[in-house]
Amino acid sequence: MDDHLERTRAFFAPRAVGWDAHFPDDEPVYAAAAAELLARPARVVVDLGCGTGRALNALRQSAGAGATVIGVDVTPEMLRAAAASGRRETGELLLADVDALPLRAASVDAFFAAGILGHVPDPARLLQTLASFARPRARLAVFQPIGRAALAARHQRTLQPHELLDPSVLPGVLAGAGWTIETLDDGESRYLAIAGRA
Repeated sequence: MDDHLERTRAFFAPRAVGWDAHFPDDEPVYAAAAAELLARPARVVVDLGCGTGRALNALRQSAGAGATVIGVDVTPEMLRAAAASGRRETGELLLADVDALPLRAASVDAFFAAGILGHVPDPARLLQTLASFARPRARLAVFQPIGRAALAARHQRTLQPHELLDPSVLPGVLAGAGWTIETLDDGESRYLAIAGRA
């Protein structure tokens, strides 16, 4: 396991138990984002960096009972917390690195990426890899259940214009990776960009 994965696990593992309690009001914003992502039918939906599986119920509700919903995370403790919360009933839980997903080419209809792009070494490469797993007309949601400015303030930093999620930056990065931006809401209470497979 490389240094990046070790650091990721070291950060998230001790926070897994009780993680959801820190974000008690997120459910409606997750539900809205899932509904927008899955406005079209989807057979296979993948939640990237699912953590404790907070998005799985919303993705299952929007995708329908017949869809396959998969939550992927690299931290075993997070997946154990997801299972303990009963989220294995709404989606499959898969221990894997999002940079090395065990998926077939052209097999996924929708990707849900909540906060994951800030936790991978090369976000552009990941987006390109996701495009190779995407079916024609597949969609991708880049999501945060909090606005960028509020998140930056929480971490005591200042937003910079060159950051990946800046509305002037992300569409170009997505285009270079094989995605076309459809909508981008860089609001006060959430961040949601939805892209389609180009």
